[in-house]
Amino acid sequence: MYPGHWAAEKPDTVAVTNTATGATLTWRELNDASNRVAQLLADRGLGPGDHVALLMENRLAYFSLAWGVLRSGMYLTCINRYLTVDEAAYIVADSGSVALFASGELASSAELAAAIPTCPHRFCMADGETPAGFDDLDAALAAMPATPIANELQGDTMLYSSGSTGRPKGIKRPLSGAPITAGIPGVDRANPYGIDHDTRYLSPAPLYHAAPFGFCMRTLSLGGSVYMMERFDALASLENIDRYGITHSQWVPTMFVRMLKLPAADRDRHDLSTHRVAVHAAAPCPVDVKQQMMDWWGPVLWEYYAGTERNGSTIIGPEEWLANPGSVGKVRGAVLHICDEEGNELPTGEAGLVYFEQPQRSFEYHNAPEKTSSATHPLHDNWTSLGDVGYVNDAGYLFLTDRKAFMIISGGVNIYPREIEDALIMHPRVRDVAVFGVPNADFGEEVKAVVEIDGAFDNDDDEARQTLCDDLLDHSRAHLAGYKVPRSIDFIDEMPRLPTGKLYKKPLRDSYWP
Repeated sequence: MYPGHWAAEKPDTVAVTNTATGATLTWRELNDASNRVAQLLADRGLGPGDHVALLMENRLAYFSLAWGVLRSGMYLTCINRYLTVDEAAYIVADSGSVALFASGELASSAELAAAIPTCPHRFCMADGETPAGFDDLDAALAAMPATPIANELQGDTMLYSSGSTGRPKGIKRPLSGAPITAGIPGVDRANPYGIDHDTRYLSPAPLYHAAPFGFCMRTLSLGGSVYMMERFDALASLENIDRYGITHSQWVPTMFVRMLKLPAADRDRHDLSTHRVAVHAAAPCPVDVKQQMMDWWGPVLWEYYAGTERNGSTIIGPEEWLANPGSVGKVRGAVLHICDEEGNELPTGEAGLVYFEQPQRSFEYHNAPEKTSSATHPLHDNWTSLGDVGYVNDAGYLFLTDRKAFMIISGGVNIYPREIEDALIMHPRVRDVAVFGVPNADFGEEVKAVVEIDGAFDNDDDEARQTLCDDLLDHSRAHLAGYKVPRSIDFIDEMPRLPTGKLYKKPLRDSYWP
């Protein structure tokens, strides 16, 4: 379904609520606003297959803008609001976006408009003066009719997922060409979580992430109501479940840790009885953390393993998990294969690379055929992998054991070492560098850099070491988004590289893990 259907069925019912302000969008308002967005895009000459980027904080307008793009048969690329101007501009250019919707805060950098010359249609939802290089979005939309465009086709997202090669890559699927009345891709009406027109779904995470955005749009497609938090707060999350009678929610393990650390009085004073399903994914959840959450919230935790690629998934319900602690579930919508490095299938219980088999490969990495090839089985074009290692037990449950690449997952956010290494290696004192994840009690992992210094350096001189660390961290902050900056830096006399020049990172990383 789509907003037009629900606007006709229940026009004055609230579709989306901002829990921080109490502001709402009814189905009629969401439908009208998204129609105006679609009309604006059509008025600028855009049509099916074009790409549109969205750079914005969590706010109600996110949903009307997204629906406007998706009911126009176009690709939507949501951009991480914490990226630097250079990082955001790269995604706008690489995606081929010809239109950008941005909030006033994020468009206010004078460099952004100049950095995206290939994107001619730039709109800003300005809370004051419209920045140079942007059109006033509110004024542009006010001039548009609130009626549907003539040809409403089903669009799709093209979200970006970084890889070990450095720059992020867009995950692109072919458009269906179906009418928007068919809904949006990836929505299963027979969903395992029981999301329907009575659902009250709490979204505590940033909307630019694939999972929160996808679950919000799935809920709206099925006629449920979304309760959007502007940002995660442990106590506010519990208060919102109580205040709004939340039935469904989605989390990452770091959020569980934060809530478990609340004082007992805060944890116990909220009525959570309406809460039937709490979905979590995006990062490994320690067994004891999940068990504590089960003890507190009851058997309502559902877990899945999947990627933005939508090439397959596993899912596990609470009772199944209690019987198979640590598992991410059984496969659905695909066939699961565990293979060695040469592509040979491995027996039950033996760990290897996890592949999902589809009737045909369902995605490609935009402008990156080599990345598409590396994710594809060497013998089967329709077997693809997210790069994770795991095994299947005798009952068919998948257990993940490691990642093929040294991707860092910190607080549910994927961080890729190569980009950080590329930034640090440009510092004049750095001869060689390795970046990887090390344990962090709250976030699961944090970014660690190990550096080989060019020239004389006394690692035993505490003052000199601290001065150099501060200099390297300042350099990192100037070139990277804040969450990618190393949390600590160690120094090494010589980096362990093989004769071929390949960095032997595993023993470095292993020395920091129990």
